[in-house]
Amino acid sequence: MRADRLLAILMLLQRRGRLTASDLAAELEVSTRTVLRDIDALSTSGVPVYTDRGRGGGISLIPGYRTDLTGLTLEEAKALLSSGAGRVDSPHFASAMRKVAAALPEPHRVEAHRASARILVRPDGFAWPSPPEPHLVELQRAVIDGRRVNVMYTSRTASAAERTLDPIGLVCAGSQWYLLAQREGIERTYRVSRIEDLTVLDEPAVRADQVDLEAAFLLHWNSFRNSLPKVVVSCLVREDGWDALSGKSLRVHHREDGPDGWCRAELEFAEDTHAVRALWAAGPAAVAVGPQRIRDELVARATEMAARYNL
Repeated sequence: MRADRLLAILMLLQRRGRLTASDLAAELEVSTRTVLRDIDALSTSGVPVYTDRGRGGGISLIPGYRTDLTGLTLEEAKALLSSGAGRVDSPHFASAMRKVAAALPEPHRVEAHRASARILVRPDGFAWPSPPEPHLVELQRAVIDGRRVNVMYTSRTASAAERTLDPIGLVCAGSQWYLLAQREGIERTYRVSRIEDLTVLDEPAVRADQVDLEAAFLLHWNSFRNSLPKVVVSCLVREDGWDALSGKSLRVHHREDGPDGWCRAELEFAEDTHAVRALWAAGPAAVAVGPQRIRDELVARATEMAARYNL
């Protein structure tokens, strides 16, 4: 990562001129001490960077020094922002997009920032497994370019159907990708793994120039969770299994610490299947107390497993 950071410092100094160590630290999300060490490394490697101390001082390059890095055209920058080496499922990608956009020539910077705002990476998602997403790269480019798409999409409750969508943005949440798009003027969320076929149309997407992807995603995320049938499970949880199990629940209704590192809790899950999977994954660190149907399903799983191992 240090090579990437040195490159980012060089690009920022070239485009913005003099910056303080604090400015660079905030931009790169590192400490001021780390920035100063990086400046020393750049200087040692022959980059003409120098520091003015005192009031009004800062870090800058010798006037006239240039690299070829900011020779990116707007289209080249968009290609970089939408590629992510095939997938952009790391939070580091969002940081990289900001750095590339910051280093672009002034006439292109605003549009590049708008492009980077179309992709959001979050740690939490709507659901759990991670199926393949063969159309993700092409869809990323369509979102960045603002092109309308035609998809064959299979929803949770229906067979595959053709839809024409106006992409708003992409969200990576809980290791899965979701497309936020408008269809016939109504905003919806689509799981990318359920797109069976994709055609990028030679038509501009009908969408607002600006987007708050975080707010839009949370609106749909909360609506989705509220629409699910809920089950509240009373259980005993060992301390070393609490974070994993509670993290898979929708909500913690109650927790009461008990003896020997165990606690009694009431956890809310989406559907019985969600609860059974989470408790089964917790293994001996959790014991379901009720409802009885959840206990029965776990007993059935344990009995089947024991039979397979001839226990």
